[in-house]
Amino acid sequence: MSDTVLSASKASGQGLQFLSFTLGREEYGVDILRVQEIRSWEPVSRIPNVPAYEKGVVNLRGAIVPIIDLRERFQLGRADYGPLTVVVVLQAIINDKTRVMGMVVDAVSDVIDIEKKDIQAAPNFGARVSTEFITGLASVNGRMVMLLDVDKLLRLDGVDDNDET
Repeated sequence: MSDTVLSASKASGQGLQFLSFTLGREEYGVDILRVQEIRSWEPVSRIPNVPAYEKGVVNLRGAIVPIIDLRERFQLGRADYGPLTVVVVLQAIINDKTRVMGMVVDAVSDVIDIEKKDIQAAPNFGARVSTEFITGLASVNGRMVMLLDVDKLLRLDGVDDNDET
């Protein structure tokens, strides 16, 4: 389990808190402390020559924020954006710098509390299946939630130590 999961807040003193969201039929969670805001989908300014999952950028109160489509990042196919499609704006720490980025998800579910002891390590499926973004798995009310590492998830291809935001 990564330090990212373990550094999540203890809001009630009993567990960690995650914002849960869906992509297709699967449920995912990110550390609630990394969530800056949740916004409805709005058109973005497309940037040429970037991977397809990088949708473009938006101006968020004077800051230029890259937006990625998490379905496409995970190679789950494309989905039409509808009224429930949202952008979760997250803060990531990449190369010791805080970066603000947005990720398009199908729908936000809720904030869930998970005890540290209930988080299981991601299984090793071998080299053919990447679990690099998953920090752990937890069962919440009978459903499996995959907990994601925000820093690894939002590291864009080609971003290196010399980039500034």
